[in-house]
Amino acid sequence: MKSLDEIDQNFKIETNLNKTDIKFYSILNAPCKFYGLIYENNKFRRMPEKIAEGVSEGVKYLHTNTAGGRVRFKTDSSYIAISAKMSNIGKMDHFALTGSCGFDMYIKINGTEKFVTTFRPPFDITDSYESVFNFNTNEMREITINFPLYSDVNMLYIGIEQNAKILEPSNYAYEKPIVYYGSSITQGGCASRPGNAYTSMLARKFNMDHINLGFSGNARGEQEIADYIASLDMEIFVYDYDHNAPTVEHLQSTHEKMLNTIRKANPTLPIILMTSVSMDHIHDNRPKRRDIIYQTYQNAKNNGDNNIYFWDGTKEFAPYEDYGTVEGCHPNDCGFYGMATTLEPIVKYILTNKGA
Repeated sequence: MKSLDEIDQNFKIETNLNKTDIKFYSILNAPCKFYGLIYENNKFRRMPEKIAEGVSEGVKYLHTNTAGGRVRFKTDSSYIAISAKMSNIGKMDHFALTGSCGFDMYIKINGTEKFVTTFRPPFDITDSYESVFNFNTNEMREITINFPLYSDVNMLYIGIEQNAKILEPSNYAYEKPIVYYGSSITQGGCASRPGNAYTSMLARKFNMDHINLGFSGNARGEQEIADYIASLDMEIFVYDYDHNAPTVEHLQSTHEKMLNTIRKANPTLPIILMTSVSMDHIHDNRPKRRDIIYQTYQNAKNNGDNNIYFWDGTKEFAPYEDYGTVEGCHPNDCGFYGMATTLEPIVKYILTNKGA
């Protein structure tokens, strides 16, 4: 395979990395494969720009944040470098830069992805950066690199030794992805690095592709987003926008309606309904919201829907409340681990009983 600079010298990647034998590859080209994103108008996106524009200004702004994006490949290079061309860097006082604008890397060992390192962005990052990790041996490895949760990526190049092999990754265990829809928590706020969002943890547990449609502060169950999600080919749909519904009344008027839109287009799709993890002693309308979501679930069950599941964040998150959030709302890594761990039995049941 030729690298981009061999095809067109205008695309030669300049680097300050201390590697004299480095060759960069655009992840848009085989054998690299990227997941959870599309590439449109010179930027990675989580959904088509035209559809995002039709949902809301907030979703239009956020759909270019690369939460859930990954690139996968195999190589026997003794090091892996990245050169990330970025814009709209997410910087917040309660969110580690390694999560909001960093990349992290996993390798597959005995069929399971194991964390290796985080490509840490510089503290004063304004747009792009590069980083390298040394393995120091030339054995073949299967690599997954997760994209930032709250920043935009215009292009990503992978750097390896000039004479190293680079091959296609193995397939995921399931052909179709898990699709997540929800709030800032779904998007990944505030994991310390991308792979620690609960969405990534859960998909990684089952060796599954996933699409993250979490829109921070802007998941409100609009008909346009319901129609878009209904059009996707999914293994499982996880439905969690409780926290972004601006009022109890808004949740009441949109929650079951959105479910019905997606169910009509996907009669046998397993769907998991989630309540927010927000704590009752801080948010006094939690019981009302929880009851609305449970009623959506119960109505579906009463109508003969046997592919509907309910995850009660007010109960499942309770053991993690004291040490599972950054500020009483957004989970830290411990909180996300709790979410993934308590969702795992539901997903396992779905996949085990698929087609039964």
